[in-house]
Amino acid sequence: MSEPFQVMDCALIAIATGEQAQNLRELRDRLVTTAPSCIYYHFWGGLLRPRFDDPEFQNDFAAWSSHALHDTRLAERLAIIDPTVYPEIEDLRREVIEVVEERLEESEMVPWARSGHQFHFIRSQIVIFDTTLEIASPRELPEVIPHLSLGSVFYHFIDARRRTPSGTNDFSQWLMGWGASYAPIVQALTEIDPYFVTLSELREELKTAVRDISLMEASA
Repeated sequence: MSEPFQVMDCALIAIATGEQAQNLRELRDRLVTTAPSCIYYHFWGGLLRPRFDDPEFQNDFAAWSSHALHDTRLAERLAIIDPTVYPEIEDLRREVIEVVEERLEESEMVPWARSGHQFHFIRSQIVIFDTTLEIASPRELPEVIPHLSLGSVFYHFIDARRRTPSGTNDFSQWLMGWGASYAPIVQALTEIDPYFVTLSELREELKTAVRDISLMEASA
């Protein structure tokens, strides 16, 4: 039996670094040296930023390549990078640099952005809030998850990947402490890819993944 699950909430604070890129070569150079929290923010920060329409691209590098450099081919290559595949931020950094360098080798001229459309590197700082909500046992998960804030979903399912020893989400980590009978739920949660969906859609996937807990409890 595990301790109660402490539900937390969070916000990502965007902090300007002063680093910017006017063209693709400068972007490559900045990618080599910028802080890991910049890479994290430009892939994941968009999920917590207010959005008024459906974004065409999930990460900021792909969006800038499309809208500022007007390089559709590069934008598409960057857009398909799934950060959940890379266990460490440095692995993700190397993949982005490799894609950019490949495009530089293909291009006869270095793609430039117009004045005022530079890429601005932003680093992130996560701020965590205690909601004071506790989940005493797995049977409560199906009731609680549909009502979690988007910040809680982000913190426990996405940010958890860089906090937990196994690189998994907090829900799976907690359920593993309740015994092998919850292994199918843990597996269902682990198989969810949180990157190509909104946080609202992710919350719905979590709801679906844990709904069988109620059936397990009823038949126990």
